[in-house]
Amino acid sequence: MDFSNIDWEDIAQATLDTLTMTGFSLFFTVLLGLPLGVLLFLTGKNQLLEQRGIYALLSFVVNILRSVPFIILLIVLIPFTLLLVGTSLGVAGTIPPLVIGTTPFFARLVENVLREVDCGIIEACQAMGAKTHQIIIHALLPEALPGLLAAGTVTTIALVSYAAMSGVIGGGGLGDLALRFGYQRFQTDVMVVTVTILIVLVQLLQFFGDKLVLRFTRK
Repeated sequence: MDFSNIDWEDIAQATLDTLTMTGFSLFFTVLLGLPLGVLLFLTGKNQLLEQRGIYALLSFVVNILRSVPFIILLIVLIPFTLLLVGTSLGVAGTIPPLVIGTTPFFARLVENVLREVDCGIIEACQAMGAKTHQIIIHALLPEALPGLLAAGTVTTIALVSYAAMSGVIGGGGLGDLALRFGYQRFQTDVMVVTVTILIVLVQLLQFFGDKLVLRFTRK
């Protein structure tokens, strides 16, 4: 296998595009998914703001979005993406579907993490007269931080995978490079390099994610 014909500038730019898509999408996913996950938890059965109707509605929407394969979601959201950012191609055109695809996933992870928090902590806060927002900010989220960091790590890795998949519709990044050169032009060397970079990237994300979880786990 000859790697001398590879345009390493294209590889570097594709890697940067993938990191950009992942970074911006993660920011908006956390911005939207964390409050949604907290709301799912709070409105659930036997929780602080139990509202079965609201919980059922939110859960229904989350489940619908999670059930749609991302490759289909990319195509379905093209009109919305065009309306929102003016293009469905490149980094900018990929971020909206990435956010919409991963926000419900992250929100459900957040809900499950919060359910694992010892209910005695919430009861103790209530006994001291703490209000709901105080319980969330000063007790619930800090206590769940290791689990939230683990959920964030899983979500980030999923975003890397989705970002690569977006190359099918011209989303740019490593997936686009692998499709155009590695698959359509039969350049196996490009395919090998892009896959290797993605593997290394995921390994690094998992490594640093695990380190953060250990760092904030209370012993």
